[in-house]
This record gives sequence, structure tokens and C-alpha cells, in this order.
Amino acid sequence: MKAVLRLSAITAMAVPLASCITVKAPEKPIEINLNVDIRQEVLVRLQQDVEQLIQNNPDAFPTTPGRTQ
Repeated sequence: MKAVLRLSAITAMAVPLASCITVKAPEKPIEINLNVDIRQEVLVRLQQDVEQLIQNNPDAFPTTPGRTQ
């Protein structure tokens, strides 16, 4: 009798532990925002292009008085 009682107690404790765990994909897609890195790269390239443009066309871009390069 004790063995049956012990077995039923163990079974009662094991049932919640054996419950099913489901892994489900989210309904909305995961969004990774990388705009910061792309924007910085574009700004660096534009800055380099502008510096070259100013150096190649000094007459089109006169220097500001009081400013040294």
C-alpha cells in the first residue's frame, strides 16, 4: 500500500514537470535598425568628397576672412 501511495505521489509531481513547452516564432518580424552606422559612413564619404571639391575649385569656394585652413 505504501508503495502504491508513494508511486502515485511521484506520478502526481512528475506530471507538471512533463508538460509541453512550445517555441513559436513571433507574429511581427524582428527589426534590427542599422541606420546609425550607414549614416556615419555616408557623412564621412560626403565630407571627403566636399573637401576634394573645395581643394580642386578654390575660386568657387573662397575662404572666409579670419579663418585658416
